[in-house]
Amino acid sequence: MTQPPVGATLTRLSLPDRAVERFETGSLPVYAIGDELVLKFYPAEDADEARIEATALDVLDGRLSVATPEPVAHGGVDDWHYLLMRRVPGRGLDEVWPSLSPAERLRLCERIGAVAAELHAVTDSRCAELGPADWAQFVAQRCEAVEAHHRSQELAPEWLARIPDFLDSVSLPASPTVLLHTELLREHVFVRRDGERWSVSGLIDFEPAMTGAREYEFVAASVYLAGGEAGLWRGFLRGYGLSADEEFARRCLAYTLLHRYSSLRTYLTWMPVPGTPSFDALARLWFGTSMHT
Repeated sequence: MTQPPVGATLTRLSLPDRAVERFETGSLPVYAIGDELVLKFYPAEDADEARIEATALDVLDGRLSVATPEPVAHGGVDDWHYLLMRRVPGRGLDEVWPSLSPAERLRLCERIGAVAAELHAVTDSRCAELGPADWAQFVAQRCEAVEAHHRSQELAPEWLARIPDFLDSVSLPASPTVLLHTELLREHVFVRRDGERWSVSGLIDFEPAMTGAREYEFVAASVYLAGGEAGLWRGFLRGYGLSADEEFARRCLAYTLLHRYSSLRTYLTWMPVPGTPSFDALARLWFGTSMHT
């Protein structure tokens, strides 16, 4: 990948003299511009992600109880697209997670669940621009590709062989659809010190945003945020305002298999696993509320 045209873009934005520092993490080039702004670049092949993130941030500006990056400007320079945003206060939850007590982790997961519920309650005609245009068709396409997807990731044969029957047994309604972040990872949640405790201050990285079934959101919340800890998952659901029954857990696991960025083989290395391969048992372990702590 060629280097993004940082200097030319800052000149276009009338910010040629601002201090620039690249963030070390992230799949796309992102730069701190002074203390208040962030400049994110997307290569030509990710033009849709630039459009989606700009649209999602426009929709969400001021709509949640925590901050989202306020869009300032977007456009293109050379073969790159860019998005200039106001910086969200705080630090990535992933940075502070190792130092948090179990009680602090639980409280933050509950709060993130509440923020996810706020996100899913946002309605705006512009959400239709995020896609997919037809959720049922998206799910059908993912179902057609699911075995090849997990085979390419070298999922163990005893799990791979059970995918078709499990998906055939799960009902995935075509509606209603909600605004989804799709990647509620610790590094995408910002927190800051509020007196003696940490509080959720923001949510970032909306380039994979879409509209779809709310259970699609819960894949990352269980696998990456709670990380297989049953109490944290229950806390997230409590904050959201949900209690899980068996069908809910099975829908969540179905979307774990169908998610665009799914890697079941990888999840099985840190998530709890039943004694014998069973997707029903896996659904209870990962997405139920009666899981062992």
